[in-house]
Amino acid sequence: MSEVFEGYERQYCELSANLSRKCNVAGSILDEGQKSKEISELQSGLDEADVLIRKMDLEARSLQPSVKAMLLAKLREYKSDLTKLKREVKKLASAKTSLTSHEELLESGMANAHMAAADQRERLTMSTERLNQSSDRIKESRRAVFETEELGVSILQDLHQQRETLLNSHAKLHGVDDAIDKSKKVLTSMSRRMSKNKWILASLIGALVLAIIFILYFKLSH
Repeated sequence: MSEVFEGYERQYCELSANLSRKCNVAGSILDEGQKSKEISELQSGLDEADVLIRKMDLEARSLQPSVKAMLLAKLREYKSDLTKLKREVKKLASAKTSLTSHEELLESGMANAHMAAADQRERLTMSTERLNQSSDRIKESRRAVFETEELGVSILQDLHQQRETLLNSHAKLHGVDDAIDKSKKVLTSMSRRMSKNKWILASLIGALVLAIIFILYFKLSH
């Protein structure tokens, strides 16, 4: 649902309810000057309502087909409602110019008042229901936004935890690499010492063999 359309819709519903009340009041007014003023205000209100209807129509036609069809159906109801209001205002204006006596004016005013009151109750009920529906849609939209925000926060927290885990794993791997390097150094050092010891041992054995050979030679020669 378009927020722009909903804004125009709320304005129209409020204006429609206000015009219905004014029609009811204007039908029971006896003073010609006051009645003329009320009818003039009603006609201005009808012009404003026409503007809102056109704006809603343009906004609805700019939306996606599935949403547009629903809004245009609703817009037809508003146009029918506005047509009824225009007929009532036209009746009030005609009654103002055609009635010639106080008694006829009073009777016509009372009849129009009863008819306007009945239509007003019907329109007020419809307007209230539409406003409630609009409020429910706004609450639902806010709830969806709030849930989306909560989901986003949860995802960010999970990503942060995963990042910490990866950093810890990287640190541990780095420590293992250091330990392996140290082990390699120790093994290399031990290998070198073993090689050195082998040469020393071989040298000692060679020296002993030479000593034994020298001793044997000395004894045999004497």
